[in-house]
Amino acid sequence: MPEHLQASRKRRTKLWLALAAVFFLLALVFVPPYISLNNYKARVTQSVAAALGRPVRLSEVELRVLPRPAFLLTDLTVQEEPAYGVEPVLHANQVTAAIRLSSLWQGKLQISRISVDEASLNLVHMPDGAWNLDSLFRNAAAGSKKDQGRQQPPYLEATNSRINIKDGIEKLPFSLLSADASMWRESNGNWRVRLKAQPARTDVSLDLADTGIVRMDATLLPAPQLSQMPLRVDLDWREAQLGQLSRLVLASDQGWRGDLTGELHLDGTAGSAKVQSRLRASGVHRAEFAPETPMDFDATCGFTLHYNDRSVEKLLCNSPVGDGRARITGSLPGGGQQPKVTVELDRIPAQAALDLLRTMRSSIDPSLQAAGAVSGHMTFDPAAAAAENAAQLASQLKKTAGRSRAAQARAAVGYLTGTFTVAGLRISGEALSKPIQVASMTLEPAPEQPGQPAALETTVSIPAGGPAPLALTARIALSSFELGVHGTAAVPRLREFAHVAGSDAEPILAQLAGDPAALDFTAHGPWVPPPDTRLALSPENGPARPPRSVETNGTVSLKNANWKPAFLANPVMISAATLHLENGKMRWDPVEFSYGAVKGSATLALPLPENCADPDGCPPQFTVHFAQLDAAEAEAALLGVRQQGSVISTLINRITPNSATSVWPRLEGTATADSLVMGPFTLSNATAGLKVSATGLDARAFQANLLGGTLSGKVALTTGDKPEYESEVSFTNVNPAQLGQLAGLKLSGGTVSGSGKLELSGFTDTDLAKAAQGTMHFEWQHGTIIGPGVPPVFTRFDKWSGDAIVADGGMKLQKSEVQHGSRKTPADATVTFGTPAKVSFAATEQAAKEKPSRP
Repeated sequence: MPEHLQASRKRRTKLWLALAAVFFLLALVFVPPYISLNNYKARVTQSVAAALGRPVRLSEVELRVLPRPAFLLTDLTVQEEPAYGVEPVLHANQVTAAIRLSSLWQGKLQISRISVDEASLNLVHMPDGAWNLDSLFRNAAAGSKKDQGRQQPPYLEATNSRINIKDGIEKLPFSLLSADASMWRESNGNWRVRLKAQPARTDVSLDLADTGIVRMDATLLPAPQLSQMPLRVDLDWREAQLGQLSRLVLASDQGWRGDLTGELHLDGTAGSAKVQSRLRASGVHRAEFAPETPMDFDATCGFTLHYNDRSVEKLLCNSPVGDGRARITGSLPGGGQQPKVTVELDRIPAQAALDLLRTMRSSIDPSLQAAGAVSGHMTFDPAAAAAENAAQLASQLKKTAGRSRAAQARAAVGYLTGTFTVAGLRISGEALSKPIQVASMTLEPAPEQPGQPAALETTVSIPAGGPAPLALTARIALSSFELGVHGTAAVPRLREFAHVAGSDAEPILAQLAGDPAALDFTAHGPWVPPPDTRLALSPENGPARPPRSVETNGTVSLKNANWKPAFLANPVMISAATLHLENGKMRWDPVEFSYGAVKGSATLALPLPENCADPDGCPPQFTVHFAQLDAAEAEAALLGVRQQGSVISTLINRITPNSATSVWPRLEGTATADSLVMGPFTLSNATAGLKVSATGLDARAFQANLLGGTLSGKVALTTGDKPEYESEVSFTNVNPAQLGQLAGLKLSGGTVSGSGKLELSGFTDTDLAKAAQGTMHFEWQHGTIIGPGVPPVFTRFDKWSGDAIVADGGMKLQKSEVQHGSRKTPADATVTFGTPAKVSFAATEQAAKEKPSRP
């Protein structure tokens, strides 16, 4: 064949091949969407179920050819085994299942790779130690045998998915988000698992960027069950912020700040494995302050873990702390057996202990600094203690059968043995006028108490400016503490101690001065405050108050002290007072005081903020009692006086609400007085419910005995440039003879009753009388008035009633009738306020002789 014909044939052949290739590619792109695989859905479902070892449901199946043949599965649900619950183990809206091409040549349909995106996976752990992924790994064990008929497990991968963790049938609030995970079986039969995810908690709001990233790389060797599979795990948790980590673990932000990195290497089986771990933290501090030298630590631990028994053997932890070192050894057996742990401290700086305490407790003064070092060792070994106690008891029984059980208990060996010694302790700070120094302090095991955890205790003596030093007793357990303070302390020094400890009593002590106080109280609580679940509430519920975790009980007694609050011009002199601390509540009871010429006794209860539902806060509750009280003196003491040169004005400067320091606090309570002098009136057994506000006070349910009768009503005082009073009162059964003495008249007969409304303002009796305005109504049954200028109509009458206007320094009758039998006679009178009051009658003889009006 000629060469030109051969060349032409070759060109045509290449052209047809190219056209065939293009046609084939076009067919691969456009034809599969028109091919319905619904008839093969059951076969595809069976293939995926065989690959995963679980029943599978799906909605639709599509075929994708490029870039490699695969099925696109819609709404895939992988059923859970009944033993692990009814919730599906996996659900995904879209799944790609790649086809193993080699299986097609054998006439089979096998899945080589399953890829899911934005899926939800449930990881279930049962109480007996089994996991819901056991069946998947059993496929691996079976596949490692020479069983050619069994399908090779596919490569499993998930991106941007969620892993939920369940303990039995209960779903825990912990989960892994944005998870990228893959799992496959290597040619040698080993399983490989890789994971990258962010830890999350479903019941609180978290900033996931600060919870860190968890990465895991694990190798599992074939075995009949997951718990028996030899495994090697490398796990690290990086870029975790302590504040978000505390919210993740404890459901509330404990106020810790800093960065945490954790590493773990596990080699063995789920039943028994050797573990090496390292935990590093840097910049650890409270959120409220950033110390010059934040606390850092780098701890390494090694141990053997028996997961099914929940036991730990051969525990060894080391961590450098400053210039010293801490070491922990021991074992934590399961099955109800007692642990054995030894802690060794070698020159641990006292500053490290203070930093740890300040990190756990936000109330500790951030300026505190500690010098000194802690050394020693302590062993917790209940089993050895029980054996030694049994041997001692047997020996004692042999020596004497009459020794008391109490004596035997005193000789008992405790669970803790050893001592820690703090040498050269010196605590200083901005709030301390001079450092607290303790040359040596020894922490020893505390006597065992039923129902109480093992603890250490110590007692130190601290001079505090009082006649006797303070005796401080501390009981320190692993999770809690208890402090006892007994002795005397100067008030300024006591105020410093309260400030550095963040005590609620510090604001009160800041206003006190006087002789040294006597202290007798205890405080106890956990090292780490309990989680505050209210922080997880929605914002519309308002800000949550932190829970109170430290309880205080005891008393602080004062004598010859003075109290100077900002809203009073001069100090209140306190002859004796006792502050009671009761489970966080503070109550002054009793308080014997004097303020200017005013003397009395009082109680004051301060409410706990966490027990108050009022967003503006709940006012303190008080009671105050006076044996004798002059209202003018009380007004002058509280509000000041205008007259210069008076005895009181030289002692007290008048307070006005325009001053930022003179605003009265909110108070509610009851005031009583055996004798209350109000100008010309003297009231006895007076009582009133009081509400004090920034601008004055309201006297509700006021009641007293007046002139042989009873006076009741309400009075309101408004402070300002001069005090203003509003009153609404009623009086009953007033003795006319006592009433007449106020005006120099002789009154007798039945009792007088009435009511009135008055408005007054001013500081003195004269000011009040001039400014008085209001109305009054009275009724007098069967009375007699004898005196100069009194009309005969008042000599004897059956009833006198009338209404009066109070104004211009006096009271004038407007509607007044004197009744004799059925006869009524108009009468008029004017009262000018003063001491004594002046009464002028306007009725005349002619008016008396007029024919009375008929009713």
